[in-house]
Amino acid sequence: MASAATGLTEPHVLAHAKRRLFPDPDEPDTYAVVDTQFSAEAWRSDQRVERSVREALAPFNHVRIGGGYPDLVGVRKLESEWLAVERFGDEPPLVVVEAKGYTDRGVDTERGIVQAYDRLGEANAAYLAAPADAVTETDRTLARELNVGVLGVGTDGTVEPMEIPRVIGNRTTDEATAIRFQASAQGVADRSFGLNHPKNYIAYPLALYHPDETDVVLADRVVRAVSDARRGAAFLGLIDERPDRVELTPLGREAVRFALDRYGSVDEALRAFEEWRGSRERFCDLAPEWGLLVRRVVWAYPATQLLVEELQQMHADGIPDPTLVDLVEWLHVHHPTFAVELFVRGTDDARSRVLDADGELRIGELTDGHVYHSPTVFQLKAILYHAGILDDRGAEPHRIDPATDSWRLRHPV
Repeated sequence: MASAATGLTEPHVLAHAKRRLFPDPDEPDTYAVVDTQFSAEAWRSDQRVERSVREALAPFNHVRIGGGYPDLVGVRKLESEWLAVERFGDEPPLVVVEAKGYTDRGVDTERGIVQAYDRLGEANAAYLAAPADAVTETDRTLARELNVGVLGVGTDGTVEPMEIPRVIGNRTTDEATAIRFQASAQGVADRSFGLNHPKNYIAYPLALYHPDETDVVLADRVVRAVSDARRGAAFLGLIDERPDRVELTPLGREAVRFALDRYGSVDEALRAFEEWRGSRERFCDLAPEWGLLVRRVVWAYPATQLLVEELQQMHADGIPDPTLVDLVEWLHVHHPTFAVELFVRGTDDARSRVLDADGELRIGELTDGHVYHSPTVFQLKAILYHAGILDDRGAEPHRIDPATDSWRLRHPV
């Protein structure tokens, strides 16, 4: 039997499993995080983990699912070779993986199966990932009885499904919702918001509805960064980007109706946007009616509701002018997974600096602006400022002092 020194360790098993289950992190409706214990440079204090393995495992977060913290939590529409799906719905399933590798006492496959089963209270599918040569027939029988999948990992990195679980429906918790949110078209990532003024996004449905070429109309009337405007409009739920076309969503159609009601045509409405080019005035003051529409659009964005409700609670608890550090600390207590996914960059370096192996915040690291998601602390915050929700506009991470950066509500209730 292989020993800890010669066999696959847990980080290696998990890295191989993640590469097979989640081969493309940029695939639509896909997102996966690995538990923070795997961010360490050494495993079990004496086994060095190569940087390539840690990079494959990143990003890291400490996500509670069921009765504990799975080694991997992810969302993806898996192929039939990995998952038995009868009828589940349109949303991709939330899956968890518990990895086991060789130690001085062998591979504790039975414990991994039981741990995976425990996560099924909130996950749609659960797996044990382990060295293929360590999985016994007894393990496979137990896994089948508990509806736990088994991924056999070879020493060459191959991963084969030894048992395939059935997908099941389950309740959604705050932690699971955060991962689903990141996997959705509206999840906060470095590719989400590229522009910091909401008029650039609210104008996209108008340009799309305009009889002339969308990109030309938008570039001439509103903003030349057409791709950024389109991407932001999709993240705000104004348009739906499909492989062969872009469509208005119900929210986007409402923006068009608003323009038709006020101006008679989207062409006339876009003439007003031309006049606002380059203005630094708060948008809800510059164009009050459009500001109300922007407020409605921004409020429909899930992250906005979470932020505003928690900022309101902070105000009620005697923190009327929270700094960025204050806000992230507060959110990590009440919504830990959301706090990390919304504010901390997904790189190995940023997550490893901000979170220790147990998923606890290293508060001192929060004072460095470079660890933050620019789309949240710059673009999203600026949008909330222009919508009249926050009192202070956003700034690029390298320009902010998180210890003084204000997240005060403009009108606390």
